[in-house]
Amino acid sequence: MDTNQNLAERVKELSCLYEVSSIFQEHDQQDTKSILYKVAQVLKKALRNSVEACVEIETPKHHIKTEEILSDKVSQSSAIFLFKKPSGTIYIHYPTSQFQEVDFLEEEQKLLNKVAYEISIFIEKRELQEKEEWLQRSAQRNDRLAILGEITAGIAHELNTPLGNMLGFAEFIEEQTTDASIRRDSKKIIEAAIFSREVVKKLMFFACEMPQNREHINIKPVVEQALSLLSQSFKKGEVHVKLVAKEDVESQIDSIQLTQVLFNLLINAIYASPPNSTITCSLTQDDDRIYIDIADQGKGIPDKFAKKIFDPFFTTKPVGEGSGLGLSVVHGIIKSHKGTISHSHNTPKGTIFEISIPKQYN
Repeated sequence: MDTNQNLAERVKELSCLYEVSSIFQEHDQQDTKSILYKVAQVLKKALRNSVEACVEIETPKHHIKTEEILSDKVSQSSAIFLFKKPSGTIYIHYPTSQFQEVDFLEEEQKLLNKVAYEISIFIEKRELQEKEEWLQRSAQRNDRLAILGEITAGIAHELNTPLGNMLGFAEFIEEQTTDASIRRDSKKIIEAAIFSREVVKKLMFFACEMPQNREHINIKPVVEQALSLLSQSFKKGEVHVKLVAKEDVESQIDSIQLTQVLFNLLINAIYASPPNSTITCSLTQDDDRIYIDIADQGKGIPDKFAKKIFDPFFTTKPVGEGSGLGLSVVHGIIKSHKGTISHSHNTPKGTIFEISIPKQYN
């Protein structure tokens, strides 16, 4: 390579680094995958044999390539480090029919290393920003829940007494009257009062006003009992249920509250499930925690609702079919047991709710 060609190659490399830096700065609001693809395209143009080259970027969350990768190839590579740990690689591939390792330029390897370093810095920055935003949202949500918990506790206590009186008098009227229309109306009052009392109970769960009785118990029979009690609901919804539990699993937990969690999640799963589909309840453990997964084959949770489903009073059900407290109650119970609950997409469709609870409560 003569001096002019060598100079031209160095100019291309410097231009590449400038463009890569500009992409990271000017397109900061774009998604990471689009930005990495632009970087790959810029790097490809800077190579001496750019026409034959294929640039590939692999990270834990993304896989980018400028062309289809040939099976017979020879490659240059550089590691991508995230927080000082190797977490990906950037490659330059050439077809072996035209190139060998001796054709690689030392200067292009240096360029590759610099681009890999820039990618590392960019992804680290993105992850730190996402973590900071998540912490801010979590703190704001906890503040709202604390205030709402105080309000709901007060509401629940105020409603309990009049609801009890309504239910008692309505039952008395139904027993004493011989008038069919009065009995029919009394029954409606009783049903409404029972429904309202259940809402109050959920409010008290949400506000952590229900006492807990944690004991070391075998979780499997509790799950089996919940599935058995809901057998008619499964039958009515034409939904099959399958329990996957290879061994007994023990944890220090309130069995009544665990049943409440299972009921809420399973009833939601039945509501979301099409006829002849299957709801799978899986029970596993490791040395420190137990795991309960409930997977349905419904439509799944739309992305626009994914961050709201544990919020109090949020529901997608028609008016009168849901209070919007079920998943909030579930979240509160699991949190009070120092556990976590999350959800993900099922394959090929549906939703999986994943519960993790420590075996010991300290």
